[in-house]
Amino acid sequence: MDKDKEKEEISLIGRLFSLEALLILMGLLTLLSGLIYMQWVRVILGLVILSACILLLFMRKKIWNKSERNGK
Repeated sequence: MDKDKEKEEISLIGRLFSLEALLILMGLLTLLSGLIYMQWVRVILGLVILSACILLLFMRKKIWNKSERNGK
């Protein structure tokens, strides 16, 4: 039972530090720093990063669901 809990914790830590989470964090930090220092290039770059991450997450879910349906 302890091993299952350990695997869950490792899985959770892995998800927290996943590439998607780091990209979203980078986008948010870029956006916030652009707003704080009034640098519009950073604001636009932050918005582009966040938009791309969200778009890729939705596309991945859609492709994943499509492959599950075809596999059944």
